[in-house]
Amino acid sequence: MDYNLEERTAKFGEDVIIFLRIIPRDEITRPLISQLIRASTSIGANYCEASEAASKKDFRNKICIARKEAHESKHWLRMIAKAVPNFAQKARELWKEAHELTLILASITKKCDPS
Repeated sequence: MDYNLEERTAKFGEDVIIFLRIIPRDEITRPLISQLIRASTSIGANYCEASEAASKKDFRNKICIARKEAHESKHWLRMIAKAVPNFAQKARELWKEAHELTLILASITKKCDPS
């Protein structure tokens, strides 16, 4: 398997967009959808920014932001699974990918820390 984190983070954002298009809109789901779309698509954007970082400090900062957004995505996916139980299984699948991204980005962050 060709491992490309830029592609993987972009695909995650795309998968969330596709998923959110089918979620019914109401007073509960609207804010959840809004929060999740921002967090999930921000992961890839921050990873791309990290790839073009001007310094190691800037790189680490952008990776940390991407990790935080992946972690936040897990929260919003959990809330959507509870708010719209018919879509809980797909939300859980996306949650697993967000969790894996969180772990990968945390590992990168740790490698950036001075020993």
